[in-house]
Amino acid sequence: MQNTGQSSGEDELIRLLLKRQSELNSLLEVTRAINKNAPTPVLTQMLEVILQNYLQVGKFRFLIEKDGSYACISKYGGDIEPVGALQRACHTLNKIKAPESLAGNTNPILKKYNYFIPIYHKSKALAFALIGDFNTSGEMLNNDLNFIQTLINVVVVALENKKLFKERLQSERLQREMELAVEVQNMLIPLRMHKDESVEIDAKYLPHQNIGGDYYDFIRLNVHEFLWCIADVSGKGVSAALLMANFQASLHAWAAVEDDLTNIIDRLNQKVVLNTQGERFITLFIAKYNEQTRKLNYINAGHNATILYSEGEAIPLKLGTTMIGAFEQLPFLNEGEIDIEPGSLLVNYTDGLLDFEPTGDRVWNEEKLMDFVLTNGDLSPDRFNQNLLDHLNIGIKGKPIDDITILTLRIF
Repeated sequence: MQNTGQSSGEDELIRLLLKRQSELNSLLEVTRAINKNAPTPVLTQMLEVILQNYLQVGKFRFLIEKDGSYACISKYGGDIEPVGALQRACHTLNKIKAPESLAGNTNPILKKYNYFIPIYHKSKALAFALIGDFNTSGEMLNNDLNFIQTLINVVVVALENKKLFKERLQSERLQREMELAVEVQNMLIPLRMHKDESVEIDAKYLPHQNIGGDYYDFIRLNVHEFLWCIADVSGKGVSAALLMANFQASLHAWAAVEDDLTNIIDRLNQKVVLNTQGERFITLFIAKYNEQTRKLNYINAGHNATILYSEGEAIPLKLGTTMIGAFEQLPFLNEGEIDIEPGSLLVNYTDGLLDFEPTGDRVWNEEKLMDFVLTNGDLSPDRFNQNLLDHLNIGIKGKPIDDITILTLRIF
């Protein structure tokens, strides 16, 4: 005849085996859901069902790290506390890395719960949970707490992997966007060097990153006239590159049919406003030169002033208007006209040329640039540009914080 003690031991063993089987089945179901890329609410709902139905956990709070703070992604039972209060309360247990009993804890929030369960990866706290109204005791307690920690850890790892996968997709999307923007940008750069009997040109373009917002162009209008432009569009990436591509197409179209620079600028402004709804703007300097009359007409639309070096003097060309794209109607629009002497040098640049952070007592500003032009204005355009870049690297030793474009012309 089997004694009562032996029967009770067998019953307990069977109960333990059934419980372990139930735990394994629960983990298996959660793992299957993770493999099917189930959304976060589904995973947290499964976690709640397992805790409530299999483990009889009456109260639960589950907070996970997000951007340096914590978000409560699962909660049930009892009065719901503010997330900030939960976070501050659990911060007092930040050195605990294993399930911890809260019996005797005097914190007004923590004392309402039975156990604190942290989830760490190396030394970083990824999540923590509070469980209450949990009456398991004796031999099953450690098993249940370890299972709860394992279950929560599996969910946390799955959520971390989702986050990393999303970040990777975002990074790949951004990388592809930048590659497309670079392709567009390269199509916009018309030339590096040009020389004929009336003009010699050299350009240097140094994007701060893979893709910048600078643009320059040189257009031969007819046998006796040419036009050039240097511009800087606000923003970066594909949208900025596409805006500049549209701007280039508009510039070429209007330059082919309009003689008046003010009309060209006015039409370009309308086009940019229409395309961007005032959310982006473009600064630019545009000039047209007639080789027969030696007249230079120009408009500076909120851009860095082009420097004209002639007969030992350097003057900035500032006359014009405000940036285009900011106003539906430009508040003012003035066109400059100047006679060009043979051998004059015109230095066009974007604001990245002045956006250096000099080291020590070095100073670099528009006045220093004017001094550099006075000293080096008799050089050829390519030599001038190279000397200027060398000066920035050697003399200033600063770090540019924006794109640098230099477009230098010598008019004979």
